Amino acid sequence: MTTQTSTQHANTGTEALLFKDDPQFWFEIERLFGAAEYGGALFGEVIAIARNIRSGDYDSWYVAMSDFADRLADEAATQLNKGHTISARDNYLRAASYYRSADFFLHANAGDPRVKRAFELSTACYRKAAALFAPAIEPVEIPFEGTTLTGYFHRVDDSGTPRKTLLLCNGFDGSPEEMHWNGGRAAVDRGYNVLVFDGPGQYSAVHRRGLHFRPNWESVVTPVVDYALTRKDVDPKRIALHCESLGGYLSPRAAAFEHRLAACIADDGVYDLGETMMATFPPETREAVRVAMRAPSAPELDAALARTMQENSVARWYFTHGMYAFGVESPRAFMAAAMDYHLRDGIAERIQCPTLVCDAEKDLFFQGQPQKLFDHLTCPKTMIKFTDAEGAGAHCQMGASRLAYARIYDWLDETLAALK
Repeated sequence: MTTQTSTQHANTGTEALLFKDDPQFWFEIERLFGAAEYGGALFGEVIAIARNIRSGDYDSWYVAMSDFADRLADEAATQLNKGHTISARDNYLRAASYYRSADFFLHANAGDPRVKRAFELSTACYRKAAALFAPAIEPVEIPFEGTTLTGYFHRVDDSGTPRKTLLLCNGFDGSPEEMHWNGGRAAVDRGYNVLVFDGPGQYSAVHRRGLHFRPNWESVVTPVVDYALTRKDVDPKRIALHCESLGGYLSPRAAAFEHRLAACIADDGVYDLGETMMATFPPETREAVRVAMRAPSAPELDAALARTMQENSVARWYFTHGMYAFGVESPRAFMAAAMDYHLRDGIAERIQCPTLVCDAEKDLFFQGQPQKLFDHLTCPKTMIKFTDAEGAGAHCQMGASRLAYARIYDWLDETLAALK
């Protein structure tokens, strides 16, 4: 069997200003630029950090991010001791962001002590910042299969009034702390209480509990809804779900089976994760690849994947992180596991609640997937397309958050207002 894979993704999304030869590094820098819109970074800081990173060098990435975060965290501690709570809050928040980014490329070796250090410090800094907001952002533990899932409850105020509530989670590689600027505060500004949660395969669930991704995301969302319904500050008839990145699959998958949701947002939409991986192989080889990926031994496919990871910066990160988050031992095993993440066989058609599908024009990972999801929906549905011309063409509209959340949450406001 002969297999071939593309050697390098196009540098899609907003045109690279830095790391022009490394689309994955550029996207992560753009992700930090986007975090600045709600306090998770500063443009000048990100530029200063990037100056100390060598393209494709994961060690230099960690050192530059971690050292800068260390300085901010130290400054925040001094500010807090002197009673400068706003300054401390802001510095702790950005330190949490840079620590989250620091270990991003190191998951090929989950035992690397730098991974644990970055995770612990990111979480600790965020919680220090969260306590300084008014009202304070509440860390929560959501009961789940004999353990708990980490989350945060963002309140509009301390009145205890039942409010429309947004359940918010990331996707393949983000953290619940990151959802502070990826939707959380934008929704609070619009009168939503927000319950951020971290499911299996995601940040704290992998680090602390060894829980790995699963395709039946309704098994995650149903306990989250159960928990939300125990709170007096949640309006049980106006609970919406918004998941980002791979969450563009997770959110509609959950909504297909969890019918207590009043609305669903897939940002950006994903119909078939396995299809996106198979697209890197020539059409005439795909059936052979499908057989080989589940075989006891497939040296040609293993070699093809190794070659792609060596030549392609996106694939190098994608497969190593995928093995870590999915709990598998090889790129081929990750690819095989990903085949189960789809909304075929009538799953998409089971969604009943109004659903919004987002589509970024130059999504680095899921080109064409939002339209496929949209076409299969039989529920009330809306698509919002974001373009490069308006600065919002990157994956999940990174770098254009205020534009994106205005459109997304305006849709949600109108959708929930129409409920009887």
